[in-house]
Amino acid sequence: MSETCLLLIDFQKAYSDSSRGKRNNPCMEKNAYQLLHGWREKAWPVVHVQHSSFDMESPLHSSSRGFDFIESFRPVQKEKHIIKHGNSAFIDTDLDLYLKREKYKSLVVMGFTTNHGISTTVRMAADLGYEVTVPYDATACFETYSFDGSLFSAEIVHGLSLANLHHEFASISSTDSLLSSKLKLTKPVIF
Repeated sequence: MSETCLLLIDFQKAYSDSSRGKRNNPCMEKNAYQLLHGWREKAWPVVHVQHSSFDMESPLHSSSRGFDFIESFRPVQKEKHIIKHGNSAFIDTDLDLYLKREKYKSLVVMGFTTNHGISTTVRMAADLGYEVTVPYDATACFETYSFDGSLFSAEIVHGLSLANLHHEFASISSTDSLLSSKLKLTKPVIF
């Protein structure tokens, strides 16, 4: 059994909605699915985190279609499912308790969005003592307007978010690197 847990953050339909603006990393879901498939093939631990907004108008409110998981990323039997209400998967959830009880010491964190759920969760995980790896090509974000009205492309937001995590909070890797170093898949992956 692996001491590394795969943590999927906010793989929800709201993030596949093009009305959110331009997004980077169009192959993100394919890459993430390869890692998820590999973890499942090895029967290694997987935790799914789903954001539930308190805002009734939010596409991530539990009454909204966007709240639901993207089909390929639905939890399966024995995979832990956590509901969060803020950016961090650790705030007001049992995630830390679960990881410590199961003796998972390291995490691979992927999902949406690089500058929100991923960044906040990774920072907290590192502060709580976990060794964290973020596959840069299995995370994505959207273009963002700054406080002064200037627009930052999704690529810039993604790159800076990962740069701020690199070394201090996490190791930044690629899907291929994780697949070759941690997983030796026996079946082809089809997304």
